[in-house]
Amino acid sequence: MVSATLMRFVSPCWKPSVKGENSSNGGDAAGRAEGLLWYKDSGQHVNGEFSMAVIQANNLLEDFSQLESGPMSSVESGPHGTFVGVYDGHGGPEAARFVNERLFENIKTIHGAEFTSENNGMSANVINKAFLATEEEFLSLVKKQWLNKPQIASVGACCLVGVVCSGVLYIANAGDSRVVLGRLERAIKEIKAVQLSYEHNASIESVREELHSLHPDDPHIVVLKHKVWRVKGLIQISRSIGDAYLKRAEFNREPLLAKFRLPEPFEKPILKAEPTILVQKLCPEDQFLIFASDGLWEHLSNQEAVDIVHSCPRNGVARKLLKAALCEAAKKREMRYSDLKKIDRGVRRHFHDDITVIVLFLDSNLVSRSSFRGPLISIKGGCGVSGNGNT
Repeated sequence: MVSATLMRFVSPCWKPSVKGENSSNGGDAAGRAEGLLWYKDSGQHVNGEFSMAVIQANNLLEDFSQLESGPMSSVESGPHGTFVGVYDGHGGPEAARFVNERLFENIKTIHGAEFTSENNGMSANVINKAFLATEEEFLSLVKKQWLNKPQIASVGACCLVGVVCSGVLYIANAGDSRVVLGRLERAIKEIKAVQLSYEHNASIESVREELHSLHPDDPHIVVLKHKVWRVKGLIQISRSIGDAYLKRAEFNREPLLAKFRLPEPFEKPILKAEPTILVQKLCPEDQFLIFASDGLWEHLSNQEAVDIVHSCPRNGVARKLLKAALCEAAKKREMRYSDLKKIDRGVRRHFHDDITVIVLFLDSNLVSRSSFRGPLISIKGGCGVSGNGNT
């Protein structure tokens, strides 16, 4: 069974603060909040450094990010690793909050992990089981709250997870967030962008083909609505945790709002919770990873993002990416970035989505090291600090 004592950096709640407010430690030891922005410019994880930033555009809490790092171990030997998660919610905050609390815990304790030998317990199978276990837990919560809070059946979260363990990288994705690797091409001495995940979005032809193959008897499984492809005419993504109204027919009826109810019952889930998983060994040419919700990739290409990270100081580079995306969003609306910053949350949603960015730098010496003696701390973005005192 996988167990862990870990260094954790999370933003499971959002508390906008007075501009310039920071942690009691000074600097950004616990991250800083400035209006709609939360950021931690730099920190140390077991395999190198990281930088992260979150901007809130919606009235609802919709976008959550988590970075957890520290010694991850099986019962016997104890390899060290880093866990990164980006949880982008829709319909409300409940699913993203739930995944933020439960997914990593399930990865640590999932049944069957003790039977894997690869990397002392970490495997694609363990991660897949953790996603499905988290899904079942959330659907159970929906069932408990169904009569008093039926709208929870229409809440879901896109989930992007990265695990670096024993020199191996695991990427698991369900939804439309994305991770891009910055890799050094020694022959031309340039950093090239390598996309490691693909989006489960009905706008992509291969996703529509998958949906048709899974639901051959449903000619309306994907519908072009207002020039946008949507699953059952309702939602763009084909995979998520939550969205119970498209997973179980018992939740696709009154008292759920009529706009979410399908005219006919369905026998098998329309959306999937299983992630697509990539597993590959890290090499010295792998310089950094950019994990981000779709809000970033709407405005920046993979290579543009990689070029920014490569050309800027590590400290605060996540904020640099976020600002670059917002500048592009402002430019598309023929307005200045300074004017965009003045727009309140809620109205801001008409200009850009919530954006979460985590840049994970990879030190090849640390990736291959078998032990880690850094501090074990817990940080919640914009919400204070907790831990063992070693900050």
